[in-house]
Amino acid sequence: MPHAPPLGSLLRRYAAGSALACEPVEQGLLNRGYRLCTTRGRYFLKHHFDPDTADPAAIERRHLATLRLAALGVPVAPPLADRDGRTVAVVGGHAYALHPWIDGRHRHGGQLTRGECARLGALLGAVHACLERVMPPKGRTRPATSPHPVESADPADTFALIDDLLAHVSRHRPADAFDELARHRLLERRALLEQHAARRPPRGASVGWVHGDFHPFNLLYKDDAPAAIVDWDRLGVQPRAEEAVRAAAIFFVRPAGALDLRKVRAYARAYRRAAGATPSELAAAVHRVWWERLNDFWMLRWHYERGDTRADPQFPAASALAVWWTGEYDAVCDAFAQ
Repeated sequence: MPHAPPLGSLLRRYAAGSALACEPVEQGLLNRGYRLCTTRGRYFLKHHFDPDTADPAAIERRHLATLRLAALGVPVAPPLADRDGRTVAVVGGHAYALHPWIDGRHRHGGQLTRGECARLGALLGAVHACLERVMPPKGRTRPATSPHPVESADPADTFALIDDLLAHVSRHRPADAFDELARHRLLERRALLEQHAARRPPRGASVGWVHGDFHPFNLLYKDDAPAAIVDWDRLGVQPRAEEAVRAAAIFFVRPAGALDLRKVRAYARAYRRAAGATPSELAAAVHRVWWERLNDFWMLRWHYERGDTRADPQFPAASALAVWWTGEYDAVCDAFAQ
């Protein structure tokens, strides 16, 4: 088994019995997870592999947040404590955490009814509201490392990146269908940015504590109800309404790159009520996330700069979304803010 965790050492720390089976969980881009069955039960073993989030002290702070959220009724899967009361085990320089196994499945927005979309929005709104209760005041903490900076992207930097990525595409041999789509989207995006460069948004405002990575693979359902929000590695202080918009852009994007705006509307109304967010906050967030999507090429950077193709299946819909969103900008704003 690749990257096999040190099960003997870990299970002795947790008094979790002897291992019967340990299988990698394939989903997840930044950390390694394992479905672990022992003589004492079933667990999820997480290897905190991403160097940006693997500091043991920071992991334990995030664990404490999930324990507090659980006490407020938020569906989470808090970690188990070892014999010494710690929730992070460092073995061989690597950080691990043991969680109860949650029976559940991931559901995309296309599998949700409009009522379930509203429930999803209410859940994220409750997460944001509860985080404000259990986390330190925003002024007394340093925001966690996040892939979503408050400063909006500078189109001059994006034009340079597009040129660099186009050079990568032209050098790739043999050229394939992914290269063809990448080149098309890069040229298309450059034209859109030239047309809309003057619409760069100002710095974000109205920050609060957020999950940081709320999407279908980080939410487990049991039957039709959310059972657990997982992967709190990006917990930090960011513009809250932007997380709501980003999540919707992942949950409710169709394969051709359009958003299901009827479902977005149900989700957004429930989110606003639960989080106490105003329509103007959501409208501003829509503008900032739209701009973010126009300037974002992380999937292509993974593919061409790192040789990492795990995000490739997401690229067709995600890259089409930025184009569709630009053409339907007013309708998207209305769906989130009305």
